[in-house]
Amino acid sequence: MEAYLTDWFSLFFRWFHVITGIAWIGASFYFVWLDNSLEEPPQWKKDKGIKGDLWAIHGGGFYEVAKYRLGPEKMPEHLHWFKWEAYTTWLTGFVLLWIVYYLGADRYLIDATTLALSVPEAIGAGLGFLAAGFIIYEGLLRTPLRYNGLAFGIVLFIVLAVSSYVANLLFSARGAYIHVGALMGSIMAGNVLFGIMPAQRGLVSAVEKGESPDPALGEFAKLRSTHNNYLTLPVLFIMISNHYPMVYAHEYGWALLVAIGGIAAFARHFFNLRHKGVNKPIILVIGAILLAGVAAAIAPTKAPIKPADESFTDTKAIAIFQSRCVTCHSANPTDELFTAPPAGLTLDTLEQVESAGYARIKGVVETGYMPLANRSGMTDEERAAIVGWLSEKGKKGQ
Repeated sequence: MEAYLTDWFSLFFRWFHVITGIAWIGASFYFVWLDNSLEEPPQWKKDKGIKGDLWAIHGGGFYEVAKYRLGPEKMPEHLHWFKWEAYTTWLTGFVLLWIVYYLGADRYLIDATTLALSVPEAIGAGLGFLAAGFIIYEGLLRTPLRYNGLAFGIVLFIVLAVSSYVANLLFSARGAYIHVGALMGSIMAGNVLFGIMPAQRGLVSAVEKGESPDPALGEFAKLRSTHNNYLTLPVLFIMISNHYPMVYAHEYGWALLVAIGGIAAFARHFFNLRHKGVNKPIILVIGAILLAGVAAAIAPTKAPIKPADESFTDTKAIAIFQSRCVTCHSANPTDELFTAPPAGLTLDTLEQVESAGYARIKGVVETGYMPLANRSGMTDEERAAIVGWLSEKGKKGQ
């Protein structure tokens, strides 16, 4: 019953996390587009303190939007704030991190072949990793680097690259990816809580007092918002990456994360420029070429897989499945962490293995993704034998 309830909590918070994430990212993308798309207003608007405006049509109606250079003469009666999208995305993400990776640390976070941590040690390492990364980022924002966007971006990229490498030394491959993503998400939410919102409250307070707002407040908030904008696509990649062990379970998975994250941020730059009227499709072309290069670099080698020994029969293969795999992948799992077979996959019999797909099973066994965290103790010899057997069976089935 406990595992069943945990699955429901995981489902709910994952769903909630996606919903709030869509709201946050949508608002972020919209306001970055809006800010970059503003046009020179007519003089009568400039006289009112308006910095830029634009006209848009959506949902069967016309919209006129204007942005003040500092603030309006009088505070409007109804002012819409955008903050809870960010806060709820981070909160639901942290709860999900706790449910999946901390309560389930022994299956998703700890990899004894990487570092033999106890559950409390792994949780402490995860929280420490997030705290250290966040403190480093906030520290960088208080240095002269904040006044040089390119230099700050390069330094931040290096910090995140080192973070990816460190996470790979501490956690399982999947746990490492999600912690780098959680760090980026924490930085983004922190930008809202500790930078953007205080700046906005300062602007509102100045207008209410009839004072001229400090332009530095708005500039610093915009800087943090820009950082969030470039981090968004890398974070989205990490959110879906756990479905693709070919990336995170690769020998150099940490470097792949750095490369793909960098490419994603670079691609985002194309859209930011385009909003300003600068069209440079070469950015997307270069990004596509780099991504194709990454895919080619990690492609399986052409070297043939060692075929299974003739003495390695179907019976022996199924015996390994039954001792190493069906603790989870059975109609009635014996592993206490599961109440139903993950992905609905059962591997009790030869027919079920064939139905699941030899190539599909071979991919996750060959990369080491399965058995999950190798909880059942599959040996290297068993893994090699199963991969060879699956390869041979797959060829015969073609």
